[in-house]
Amino acid sequence: MLGPVILAASRSDKMRRFVSAAPGTKQVVARFIAGESVDDVVPIVQELSDRGLEVTLDVVGEDITTVEQSYAARDAYLELIGRLKELGLGARAEMSVKLSMFGQSLEDGHELALANVRPVVAAAAEIGTTVTLDAEDHTTLDSMFAIHEELRKDFPQTGCVIQAYLFRTEDDARRLAANGSRVRIVKGAYKEPASVAIQDKPEIDKAYVRIMKILMDGEGYPMIGSHDPRLIAVGQELARRAGRKLDEYEFQMLYGIRSEEQQRLAAEGHRMRVYTAYGTDWYGYFMRRLAEKPANLLFFVRSILTKG
Repeated sequence: MLGPVILAASRSDKMRRFVSAAPGTKQVVARFIAGESVDDVVPIVQELSDRGLEVTLDVVGEDITTVEQSYAARDAYLELIGRLKELGLGARAEMSVKLSMFGQSLEDGHELALANVRPVVAAAAEIGTTVTLDAEDHTTLDSMFAIHEELRKDFPQTGCVIQAYLFRTEDDARRLAANGSRVRIVKGAYKEPASVAIQDKPEIDKAYVRIMKILMDGEGYPMIGSHDPRLIAVGQELARRAGRKLDEYEFQMLYGIRSEEQQRLAAEGHRMRVYTAYGTDWYGYFMRRLAEKPANLLFFVRSILTKG
């Protein structure tokens, strides 16, 4: 059960320093993080687009502690949108944001996060794209959903994320499916207590399927965030049964994971979006990727031993 241990380490400053200094870290981080700056990530967006893939971009760095950092996060996304506009990539690239990065956990954080994210959503709409609000730990979700509902009044294409391992999620999915929302479903990548989240992986998969069915049968736009071949196949079948066309739902996978499968789905005519993260404050995002799959951790450990 290494996953919970790694997730706990994602909040440790001591582990952050250790991992950052490890000799093999840079090699492994480059597998999941597309670069540190807009200049690094823009060519990758162009390349993925040229291959028929769509992109959602995440500027990593949710662990902020000051209002000034929340403003910097807002400005980083506005800079990104400006570059996408210059290159005419708005139709192929959207943004994913974590509201913690916009100040959600600070004093008066709900209002601060809403005030910071609104201009980002507006700027995205101006270039023909949109923003999806990422789900974080369960204590933040009521605020996230309230902000999502508020933003959709002016920008109905704004999306949000739900996590299959939470007991509340089937009810959330029904509500979102009924009101026509864009919804990404993921399994969940935070350390959550048994009082709010399913702990058994097979049961999480079953919940994921139930939630996919709710979304496919609903009025919204489902976004299937998974690398699991079984869940992808089930998603395709549920879409077929619901009478959905190929442009009425999409698959999403992380940058650097199952790239051949991403290309295969796109070649079959599916909308395939690559979740592409970049930035300098990569630690929390990186640790969650290690926690999700043991093979990622083994790759990291081998890299450290090889470089050490």
